[in-house]
Amino acid sequence: MNGVQHWGEGVRLLVEIAATAAFALSGVMDAARKRLDAVGVCVVGFLAAFGGGTLRDLLLDQRPFFWVRHVDMLWGVLGLCVLAMLLLRHRHFELTEKAIQWPDALGLGLFAAAGTHEALAAGLPGIVAVLMGVITGVFGGVLRDVVCNEIPTAFSDHRPYAVCAFAGGWVYVALWHSAAPGWAALLGCVLITAGLRALALWRNWRLPAWQA
Repeated sequence: MNGVQHWGEGVRLLVEIAATAAFALSGVMDAARKRLDAVGVCVVGFLAAFGGGTLRDLLLDQRPFFWVRHVDMLWGVLGLCVLAMLLLRHRHFELTEKAIQWPDALGLGLFAAAGTHEALAAGLPGIVAVLMGVITGVFGGVLRDVVCNEIPTAFSDHRPYAVCAFAGGWVYVALWHSAAPGWAALLGCVLITAGLRALALWRNWRLPAWQA
């Protein structure tokens, strides 16, 4: 058993909490930009925060779901939603699309690492683990955009998104099967995923679009 496999439940939980907070914040900001009411803002925040991890747990047949095992996450996301609404209104923060992209990119990297780890820990093949990382990282944002009546950003803006999580997941798999310490797999996956997404936004990289 290598160091990656022993990176610990505590570290894994911290990653999941950080990813949940980042995606919840992106959901709150998107919902506020759409001028939803307080209930709508909280619903979108919860969907963004828990959607990807819930689908992952369903596919991996893990019960109870991660947010049921750690009920404090529910209270934390609710508190974050309320606090973010108060601060955004008080500070008159300009809710642009660009402002939402940065917590979204961080959440994508963190959730990709958490999802890939869960699948590898369950003994699944590398390609399955990577896809679980992609699903965990992408699906919460898809739900957020659908509820906000938008074509999901992951499919429509042509800048690499799921591709970034796919690349980061393979970094995690490679380090999992090496003698690297556990923090290296986590950091490598997050840096590659979030870093590629940030570069794609900064350099305006584009994937080929469907030509009619």
